[in-house]
Amino acid sequence: MKQSLGVIPAVYPMPVLMVAAYDKDGKVNVMNAAWGMISDMDKIALFIDEDHKTTMNIRESKAFTVSIADRDHMDVADFFGIATGNKMEDKFARTGYHASKSDKVNAPVIDEFPLCMECELAEIVQTENLHAVIGRIKDVKADEKILDDSGKVDPSKLNALIFDQFQHGYYVSGEKVGKAWNAGSALMKQ
Repeated sequence: MKQSLGVIPAVYPMPVLMVAAYDKDGKVNVMNAAWGMISDMDKIALFIDEDHKTTMNIRESKAFTVSIADRDHMDVADFFGIATGNKMEDKFARTGYHASKSDKVNAPVIDEFPLCMECELAEIVQTENLHAVIGRIKDVKADEKILDDSGKVDPSKLNALIFDQFQHGYYVSGEKVGKAWNAGSALMKQ
């Protein structure tokens, strides 16, 4: 029998996304955002508050990057979620990480994270119940070490972090248990 848990954000898994943008002085700011997802073949939606330093930077620069956090960089990914750019002068510098300027948009690519979407700001949607930053993906960059022999991202090599909203844990994805658009095909024949 199911038990009532009350009102909680009960979506699992949730991605661990590193959202990066330059401030007006060209300084890198990065935040950890679990509330985001692909919203079209070339768009990503980030459900982040308007008062985040990164959100303010995106409004000004009209561009940002979204990297997938991985197991090897969990400590820094978590730090980007704990520390706020509104109170810490240069949290990116504290990590010792490196950023390269995107060749597609005016935003930093964090070198250490293995997969990065380079986005231009498409729109910000703000209603009574929603604040969403929508980015148009201009390019995706991936480290060779996470690619398979055909040049596609191999999730088992990516070791992408998954956030657990229930107990506030990080997990790693990667085990393939079926083939999409195939696992349920037998039911189509009934």
